[in-house]
Amino acid sequence: MVDQDYELFIKNIKRKSGIDLSLYKEAQMKRRLISLYEKRGFTSFSQFFEGISKKSELYYEFLDRMTINVSEFYRNYKRWQVLEEKILPSLIEKNGHIKVWSAACSTGEEPYTIAMILSKFIPLTKVKVLATDIDENVIARAKLGIYPERSLNEVPAEIKNKYFKKDGTNFIVSEEIKKTVQFKKQNLLSDTFDTNFDLIVCRNVLIYFTEEAKETLYSKFSQALRKDGIFFVGSTEQIFNADRFGFKSADTFFYQKK
Repeated sequence: MVDQDYELFIKNIKRKSGIDLSLYKEAQMKRRLISLYEKRGFTSFSQFFEGISKKSELYYEFLDRMTINVSEFYRNYKRWQVLEEKILPSLIEKNGHIKVWSAACSTGEEPYTIAMILSKFIPLTKVKVLATDIDENVIARAKLGIYPERSLNEVPAEIKNKYFKKDGTNFIVSEEIKKTVQFKKQNLLSDTFDTNFDLIVCRNVLIYFTEEAKETLYSKFSQALRKDGIFFVGSTEQIFNADRFGFKSADTFFYQKK
């Protein structure tokens, strides 16, 4: 049976924000949003949309819930070690400098982590990371660069000392790191991608898309990479039939464009 209340909500949200909720797994997304609207005292998606339209704080809260913003620096540390010790040296050796994109960057921990790792190979003045997300609210928070201590759990001590300043219970990313990252709003499914990237990082996002949407994105990411470029995914996002999209395995959760 079609849930007309949710169907109308999908249409209204698409018109308001450009976000197409129908491309997400329905049961998961509905569960997440129902728990939010019930917590805020609503009893239906139509009521919830009215509330979102009147109150910007509620709209931002919806965006946060919808985009699943769970992030931290150096998340799954061992994978970042592989990037630093195995992947980046060969990319930089080939090209001298590299073109990098953090897709679905959330509140900024990922692109700032990339910049901090790149600073070991390239002067910071030459480091440039493109960081995109669909949610303007998280982009605004990313640009501030202020994080709770729990976000820094996996940051190596020397990096923490070098690139963060403690402020009360929070930590602020240094201006020199912030300057290396360019933040931009982007809808991965509907917007066109830039090309000739050496490294694209898109982690812990694709699991929330339908199989059809994932296949569209694998093709788009593949086309956005230059030959031998690397696509770095999250630890639950192994690509089956990778060669179908022009990829071969470079390491666990790292795919190289053929």
